[in-house]
Amino acid sequence: IIEVGHRDLVLPRIPAEEVAGTVCDVGSPEDRHLVGKRVYVYPGTSCGLCSACKNGAENLCAEMRIMGFHRDGGFAQYVVSPVASILEIPGNTSFEQAVFAEPLSCCLNALELGRLREGDHIAIWGAGPAGTLLARAAASLGAHPTVIEPDDRRRVMIQGFPCPPNTRFDVSVVAVGSAGAYTEAGESLAPRGRLVIFSGLPSRESRQLIDFNRLHYLEQTVVGAYGCSRRHARQALDLIVSGQVQVADMISHRLTLNEFDLALELVKHRKGMKILIYPSAERKNQTK
Repeated sequence: IIEVGHRDLVLPRIPAEEVAGTVCDVGSPEDRHLVGKRVYVYPGTSCGLCSACKNGAENLCAEMRIMGFHRDGGFAQYVVSPVASILEIPGNTSFEQAVFAEPLSCCLNALELGRLREGDHIAIWGAGPAGTLLARAAASLGAHPTVIEPDDRRRVMIQGFPCPPNTRFDVSVVAVGSAGAYTEAGESLAPRGRLVIFSGLPSRESRQLIDFNRLHYLEQTVVGAYGCSRRHARQALDLIVSGQVQVADMISHRLTLNEFDLALELVKHRKGMKILIYPSAERKNQTK
């Protein structure tokens, strides 16, 4: 996003759409009961009236505004959020776990659009945070995930393959910005298989050749997946709280705002998995 840009990014902007924390103040007296609550912040706001919103796809609302893209986000000591966007974190679930609800929500949306069913075999390209969460979410739904990842370091954690195995999949999801990965994913589909366009491509590579005859004769489907709705956020938080999707082992670094440049370098060179940024001067495993 920093180097290439993004369709929804409006500059200047404080980034970060994955946020969990404590409510320290409210704008309306009627919301005073929220002060002190530990919450996860669903990053989107929508109109609630259009057909997309009424059909449970508010992420496609023309009025959708995303924290960190259209309005300032979480890489700050304090964050402003609409009351409607906050979901209370239950039990002893830590902030470190709850903050995974946002990327997991997007993964659940992708699996829903790919019509993933119990017993399906799903292939996922990429073993970064998104690919790992896709695999774990798919397993929690009773599917059988296979992850393709050429990077030795990331492949070990997910027990993936360096290249696609000689098999066919009911669902293929590309969680890496690679045109070559999309070609492999399309070729891996079984009859009536579903290809999910989860990761965007640079504009110069966004137009790719598709064998329409293959789609026709094998009755295959191509579907896009972008963002998530509030119901996905609730589902994601439930999966994390219940332990059905494990996330703690994905945290590779805990840094502060003062170390933000270091965090960006780690991401750029793929030297970490999930990097958490704390707004305080100290690194803490905060649970309350």
